[in-house]
Amino acid sequence: MNRSRHVRALFLGLVFLATAASGQSAWPELNTARSVSGQFAVWQSGGFSPLLHDAALATNASFVRLEPALLAVAAERFKISLWNQLGLKAGTAWRGKIFLALRPARSTDDGVTITSSLLGQTWNYHVELPDVLARARYARAFAAVLLLEIANRNATTGTTGIPAWLADGLAQSVLATDGTKDILSTPAKKLDGLTQSRINETTHTVDPFADARQRLQNSAALTFDQLSWPTDAQLDGNDGGVYFASAQLFVGELLGLKNGAEKMRALLAQLPRCRNWQTAFYAAFRDNFHQPLDVEKWWTLQLVNLAAHDPGARWTPAFSRDRLAELLAVPVESRSRSNALPVHTVISLQAALRSFTPEQQAAVLRLKLRDLERLHFRLAPPFAALADGYHRVLAEFLGEQNKTAATGTGRNLVIARRPADIKSTLDKLDALDRHRREAEARVNTGPLPVNLNRGLR
Repeated sequence: MNRSRHVRALFLGLVFLATAASGQSAWPELNTARSVSGQFAVWQSGGFSPLLHDAALATNASFVRLEPALLAVAAERFKISLWNQLGLKAGTAWRGKIFLALRPARSTDDGVTITSSLLGQTWNYHVELPDVLARARYARAFAAVLLLEIANRNATTGTTGIPAWLADGLAQSVLATDGTKDILSTPAKKLDGLTQSRINETTHTVDPFADARQRLQNSAALTFDQLSWPTDAQLDGNDGGVYFASAQLFVGELLGLKNGAEKMRALLAQLPRCRNWQTAFYAAFRDNFHQPLDVEKWWTLQLVNLAAHDPGARWTPAFSRDRLAELLAVPVESRSRSNALPVHTVISLQAALRSFTPEQQAAVLRLKLRDLERLHFRLAPPFAALADGYHRVLAEFLGEQNKTAATGTGRNLVIARRPADIKSTLDKLDALDRHRREAEARVNTGPLPVNLNRGLR
C-alpha cells in the first residue's frame, strides 16, 4: 500500500466523518454526494475531463461515465445486488464507510485504486476511480471493495486481499442479473431540456448464466488453478471473456452447493485470519474440498454436466479437426542448452508419457480427460468418436476405468484398479492417431465415416 495514498484516504475519511453530522460538504468547491444509507460518500475533483465529454464514448455502452449523484445511487444498488448473491438481506448492518473519489480519466485503460484504513475499530475504504471506465472494471472495483468491507467487519488486522475469481465472478453475476439498473452512466445528451442516455440493453432470461455458457461454447473453461492465477490479459477481458465467464460459472456453482452462500460468507470472515485466501477457502468449504485436486474434480464434473445439458450446436468437421488436434497437443518448454532461453513448443501424448514423471503424467492427463469430456458434445460425429477413444485410453492408463480385481466381501468390497502399462497405452494412442489422420484427410475430400471406434480397444 502506498503510504501517501493511505494517509490521504485516512485524512479524507476523517473530514467526511466530521462533516457528516452537520450535513455540510467537506469541500464546497467540489461536486459531492452521499448514498441513502450513508455508507458511500462521493466527490469529484475539479478540472476538465476530455474523455467525459468525448462524443464517441458517450454513446458506447461498454464504458461508464460517472458523476457523483448517479454514482451514489448506483453504489447502493450494486451493493444490494451483490449482497443478494451472498444471502445477505438488504437491511443488514454495515460497518465500513466507502469513499469514492472521481478524477478525470487520462485514458480508457485507467485503473482503479482501493486503499483501506483502520479508524478506531472500523475499517474504511478509499476508492479512486477515473470518471470514464469499462463496465467490467467498474463492476470488479465495486465487488472487491464490498467484499473487503464484509470480510473486515470484525477484523483488527484486515484481510490481505480478495480472490480475483470471487470478485470477478460476483461482479459478472451482478452485471448479468441487474447490470442495467445497477450501473448508471452520465446522460449523453439533452433533448428539450431533458437528459438522455443511450442504453444497449441485453435482455436476460431467468438464467443469468446463459451468456457465460454461450461464451464458453467455443473455448474451454479455465481450470481452478488458472482461475486462481489469472493473467493481466484475462483480467482485462482480452481473452474473449473466457476468464470472466469461467469465474461467474465457478462462483455460481459454489453458491449452489448446500449452504453455499453461508460458506462463502465464512470464507470472507476467515480471510483476515489467514495468510492467503486458499487457507480460508478450504476452511470454509471443508465439507466439500480438502485439496486442489478435489476442487478440480468437482469443477470438471460441473463443466461436463453443463456441456451435456447445454451443448449448443455441433462444430463443423474442419473446426472439430482443429480443436481435437489442439487439445491432444501437450505444451512444453525446451532449452538447447542450460543457459539458453526456453522455447515454447508442443509434443504428443506419447512423447509426454515417455518423458514425464508419473506426477507430471497424471497432472497432464487429468486435464486432457476433462477437456475430452467437454469436447464430446460439440465435436462432429467422427471426431467425437475419436475423442471418446482417447478418453478411454487415458482413463485406463490412470487406472480410472480398468477395474479388474476385487477384494473383501459385502459392504467391505474394494475394487482394485490396475493401471494400463505404458507400452499398451502407446500402441492404442498410435492406433487412434492413425484413425484421426484418416478422418482429417477426409474432411475436405468427402463424407466422413460415423463410426471410427472399431479396433481401438
